[in-house]
Amino acid sequence: MTPTAMTIAGSDSGGGAGIQADLKTFAAFGVFGTSAITAITAQNTRAVTRVDPVAPATIAAQMRTVLADIRIDAVKIGMVGDAAAIAAVASALPDRPVVLDPVMVAKSGDLLLPEDAVDAMVAHLLPRATVLTPNLPEAARLTRLPLAGTEAAMLEQARALRAMGAAFVLMKGGHAEGPVCVDLLVGDGVHRLAAPRQATRNTHGTGCTLSAAIAAGLARGQPMEEAVTRAHRWLQGAIAAADGLGLGHGHGPVHHFHSGGPQ
Repeated sequence: MTPTAMTIAGSDSGGGAGIQADLKTFAAFGVFGTSAITAITAQNTRAVTRVDPVAPATIAAQMRTVLADIRIDAVKIGMVGDAAAIAAVASALPDRPVVLDPVMVAKSGDLLLPEDAVDAMVAHLLPRATVLTPNLPEAARLTRLPLAGTEAAMLEQARALRAMGAAFVLMKGGHAEGPVCVDLLVGDGVHRLAAPRQATRNTHGTGCTLSAAIAAGLARGQPMEEAVTRAHRWLQGAIAAADGLGLGHGHGPVHHFHSGGPQ
């Protein structure tokens, strides 16, 4: 049967992140994508100019209606909006692998998750996460610890997040300094993924895209380390090909359909 996945996230009118990036990623991995939209955003490569939340009952209805008819193999959760939306998502989540990308701030700097929703995420969604995929600022905000500046600090925060309920934590090190970006997948063990830092401003949607790629791998039945490793390697190609798209005047998107496909 065709592998399937559901993305629960906001709509990005510019097409580079959110629902749009997730569905492109699912398609690139040969996974049929379904969706539940949590917010409508007006944005481009330079700014988010408007965010209109979808009613929590409508979010849950989208999820339940799809799940009543279509088998879902994995779920990716991105931008959720507020505490009421988080509770609605949690109430309708199926018993499937869940990739939780704790989207809090857009690359433009716009706040996407209010402070009062962080506690709701920790209480209702983090314990449901098969894998949590925070960048360094998001991990610091969730743990209330200082921004991790070393791999040891990243590991400490990953273990704190696992203690809060996530089965695996993928600490994304792109916000750190240096010529090499290091991610740490932390479960019972630690798997280190490193890649050269690429000189491009076209990285809009990288977090959404990576988490969706992991969800696609899990939907295809891959074990966690394999799904994360394949997604990480594929994203490096999508970033390397991003400049070739020539889209927008700010932080452009990565190239979801770069040559070669998932490896």
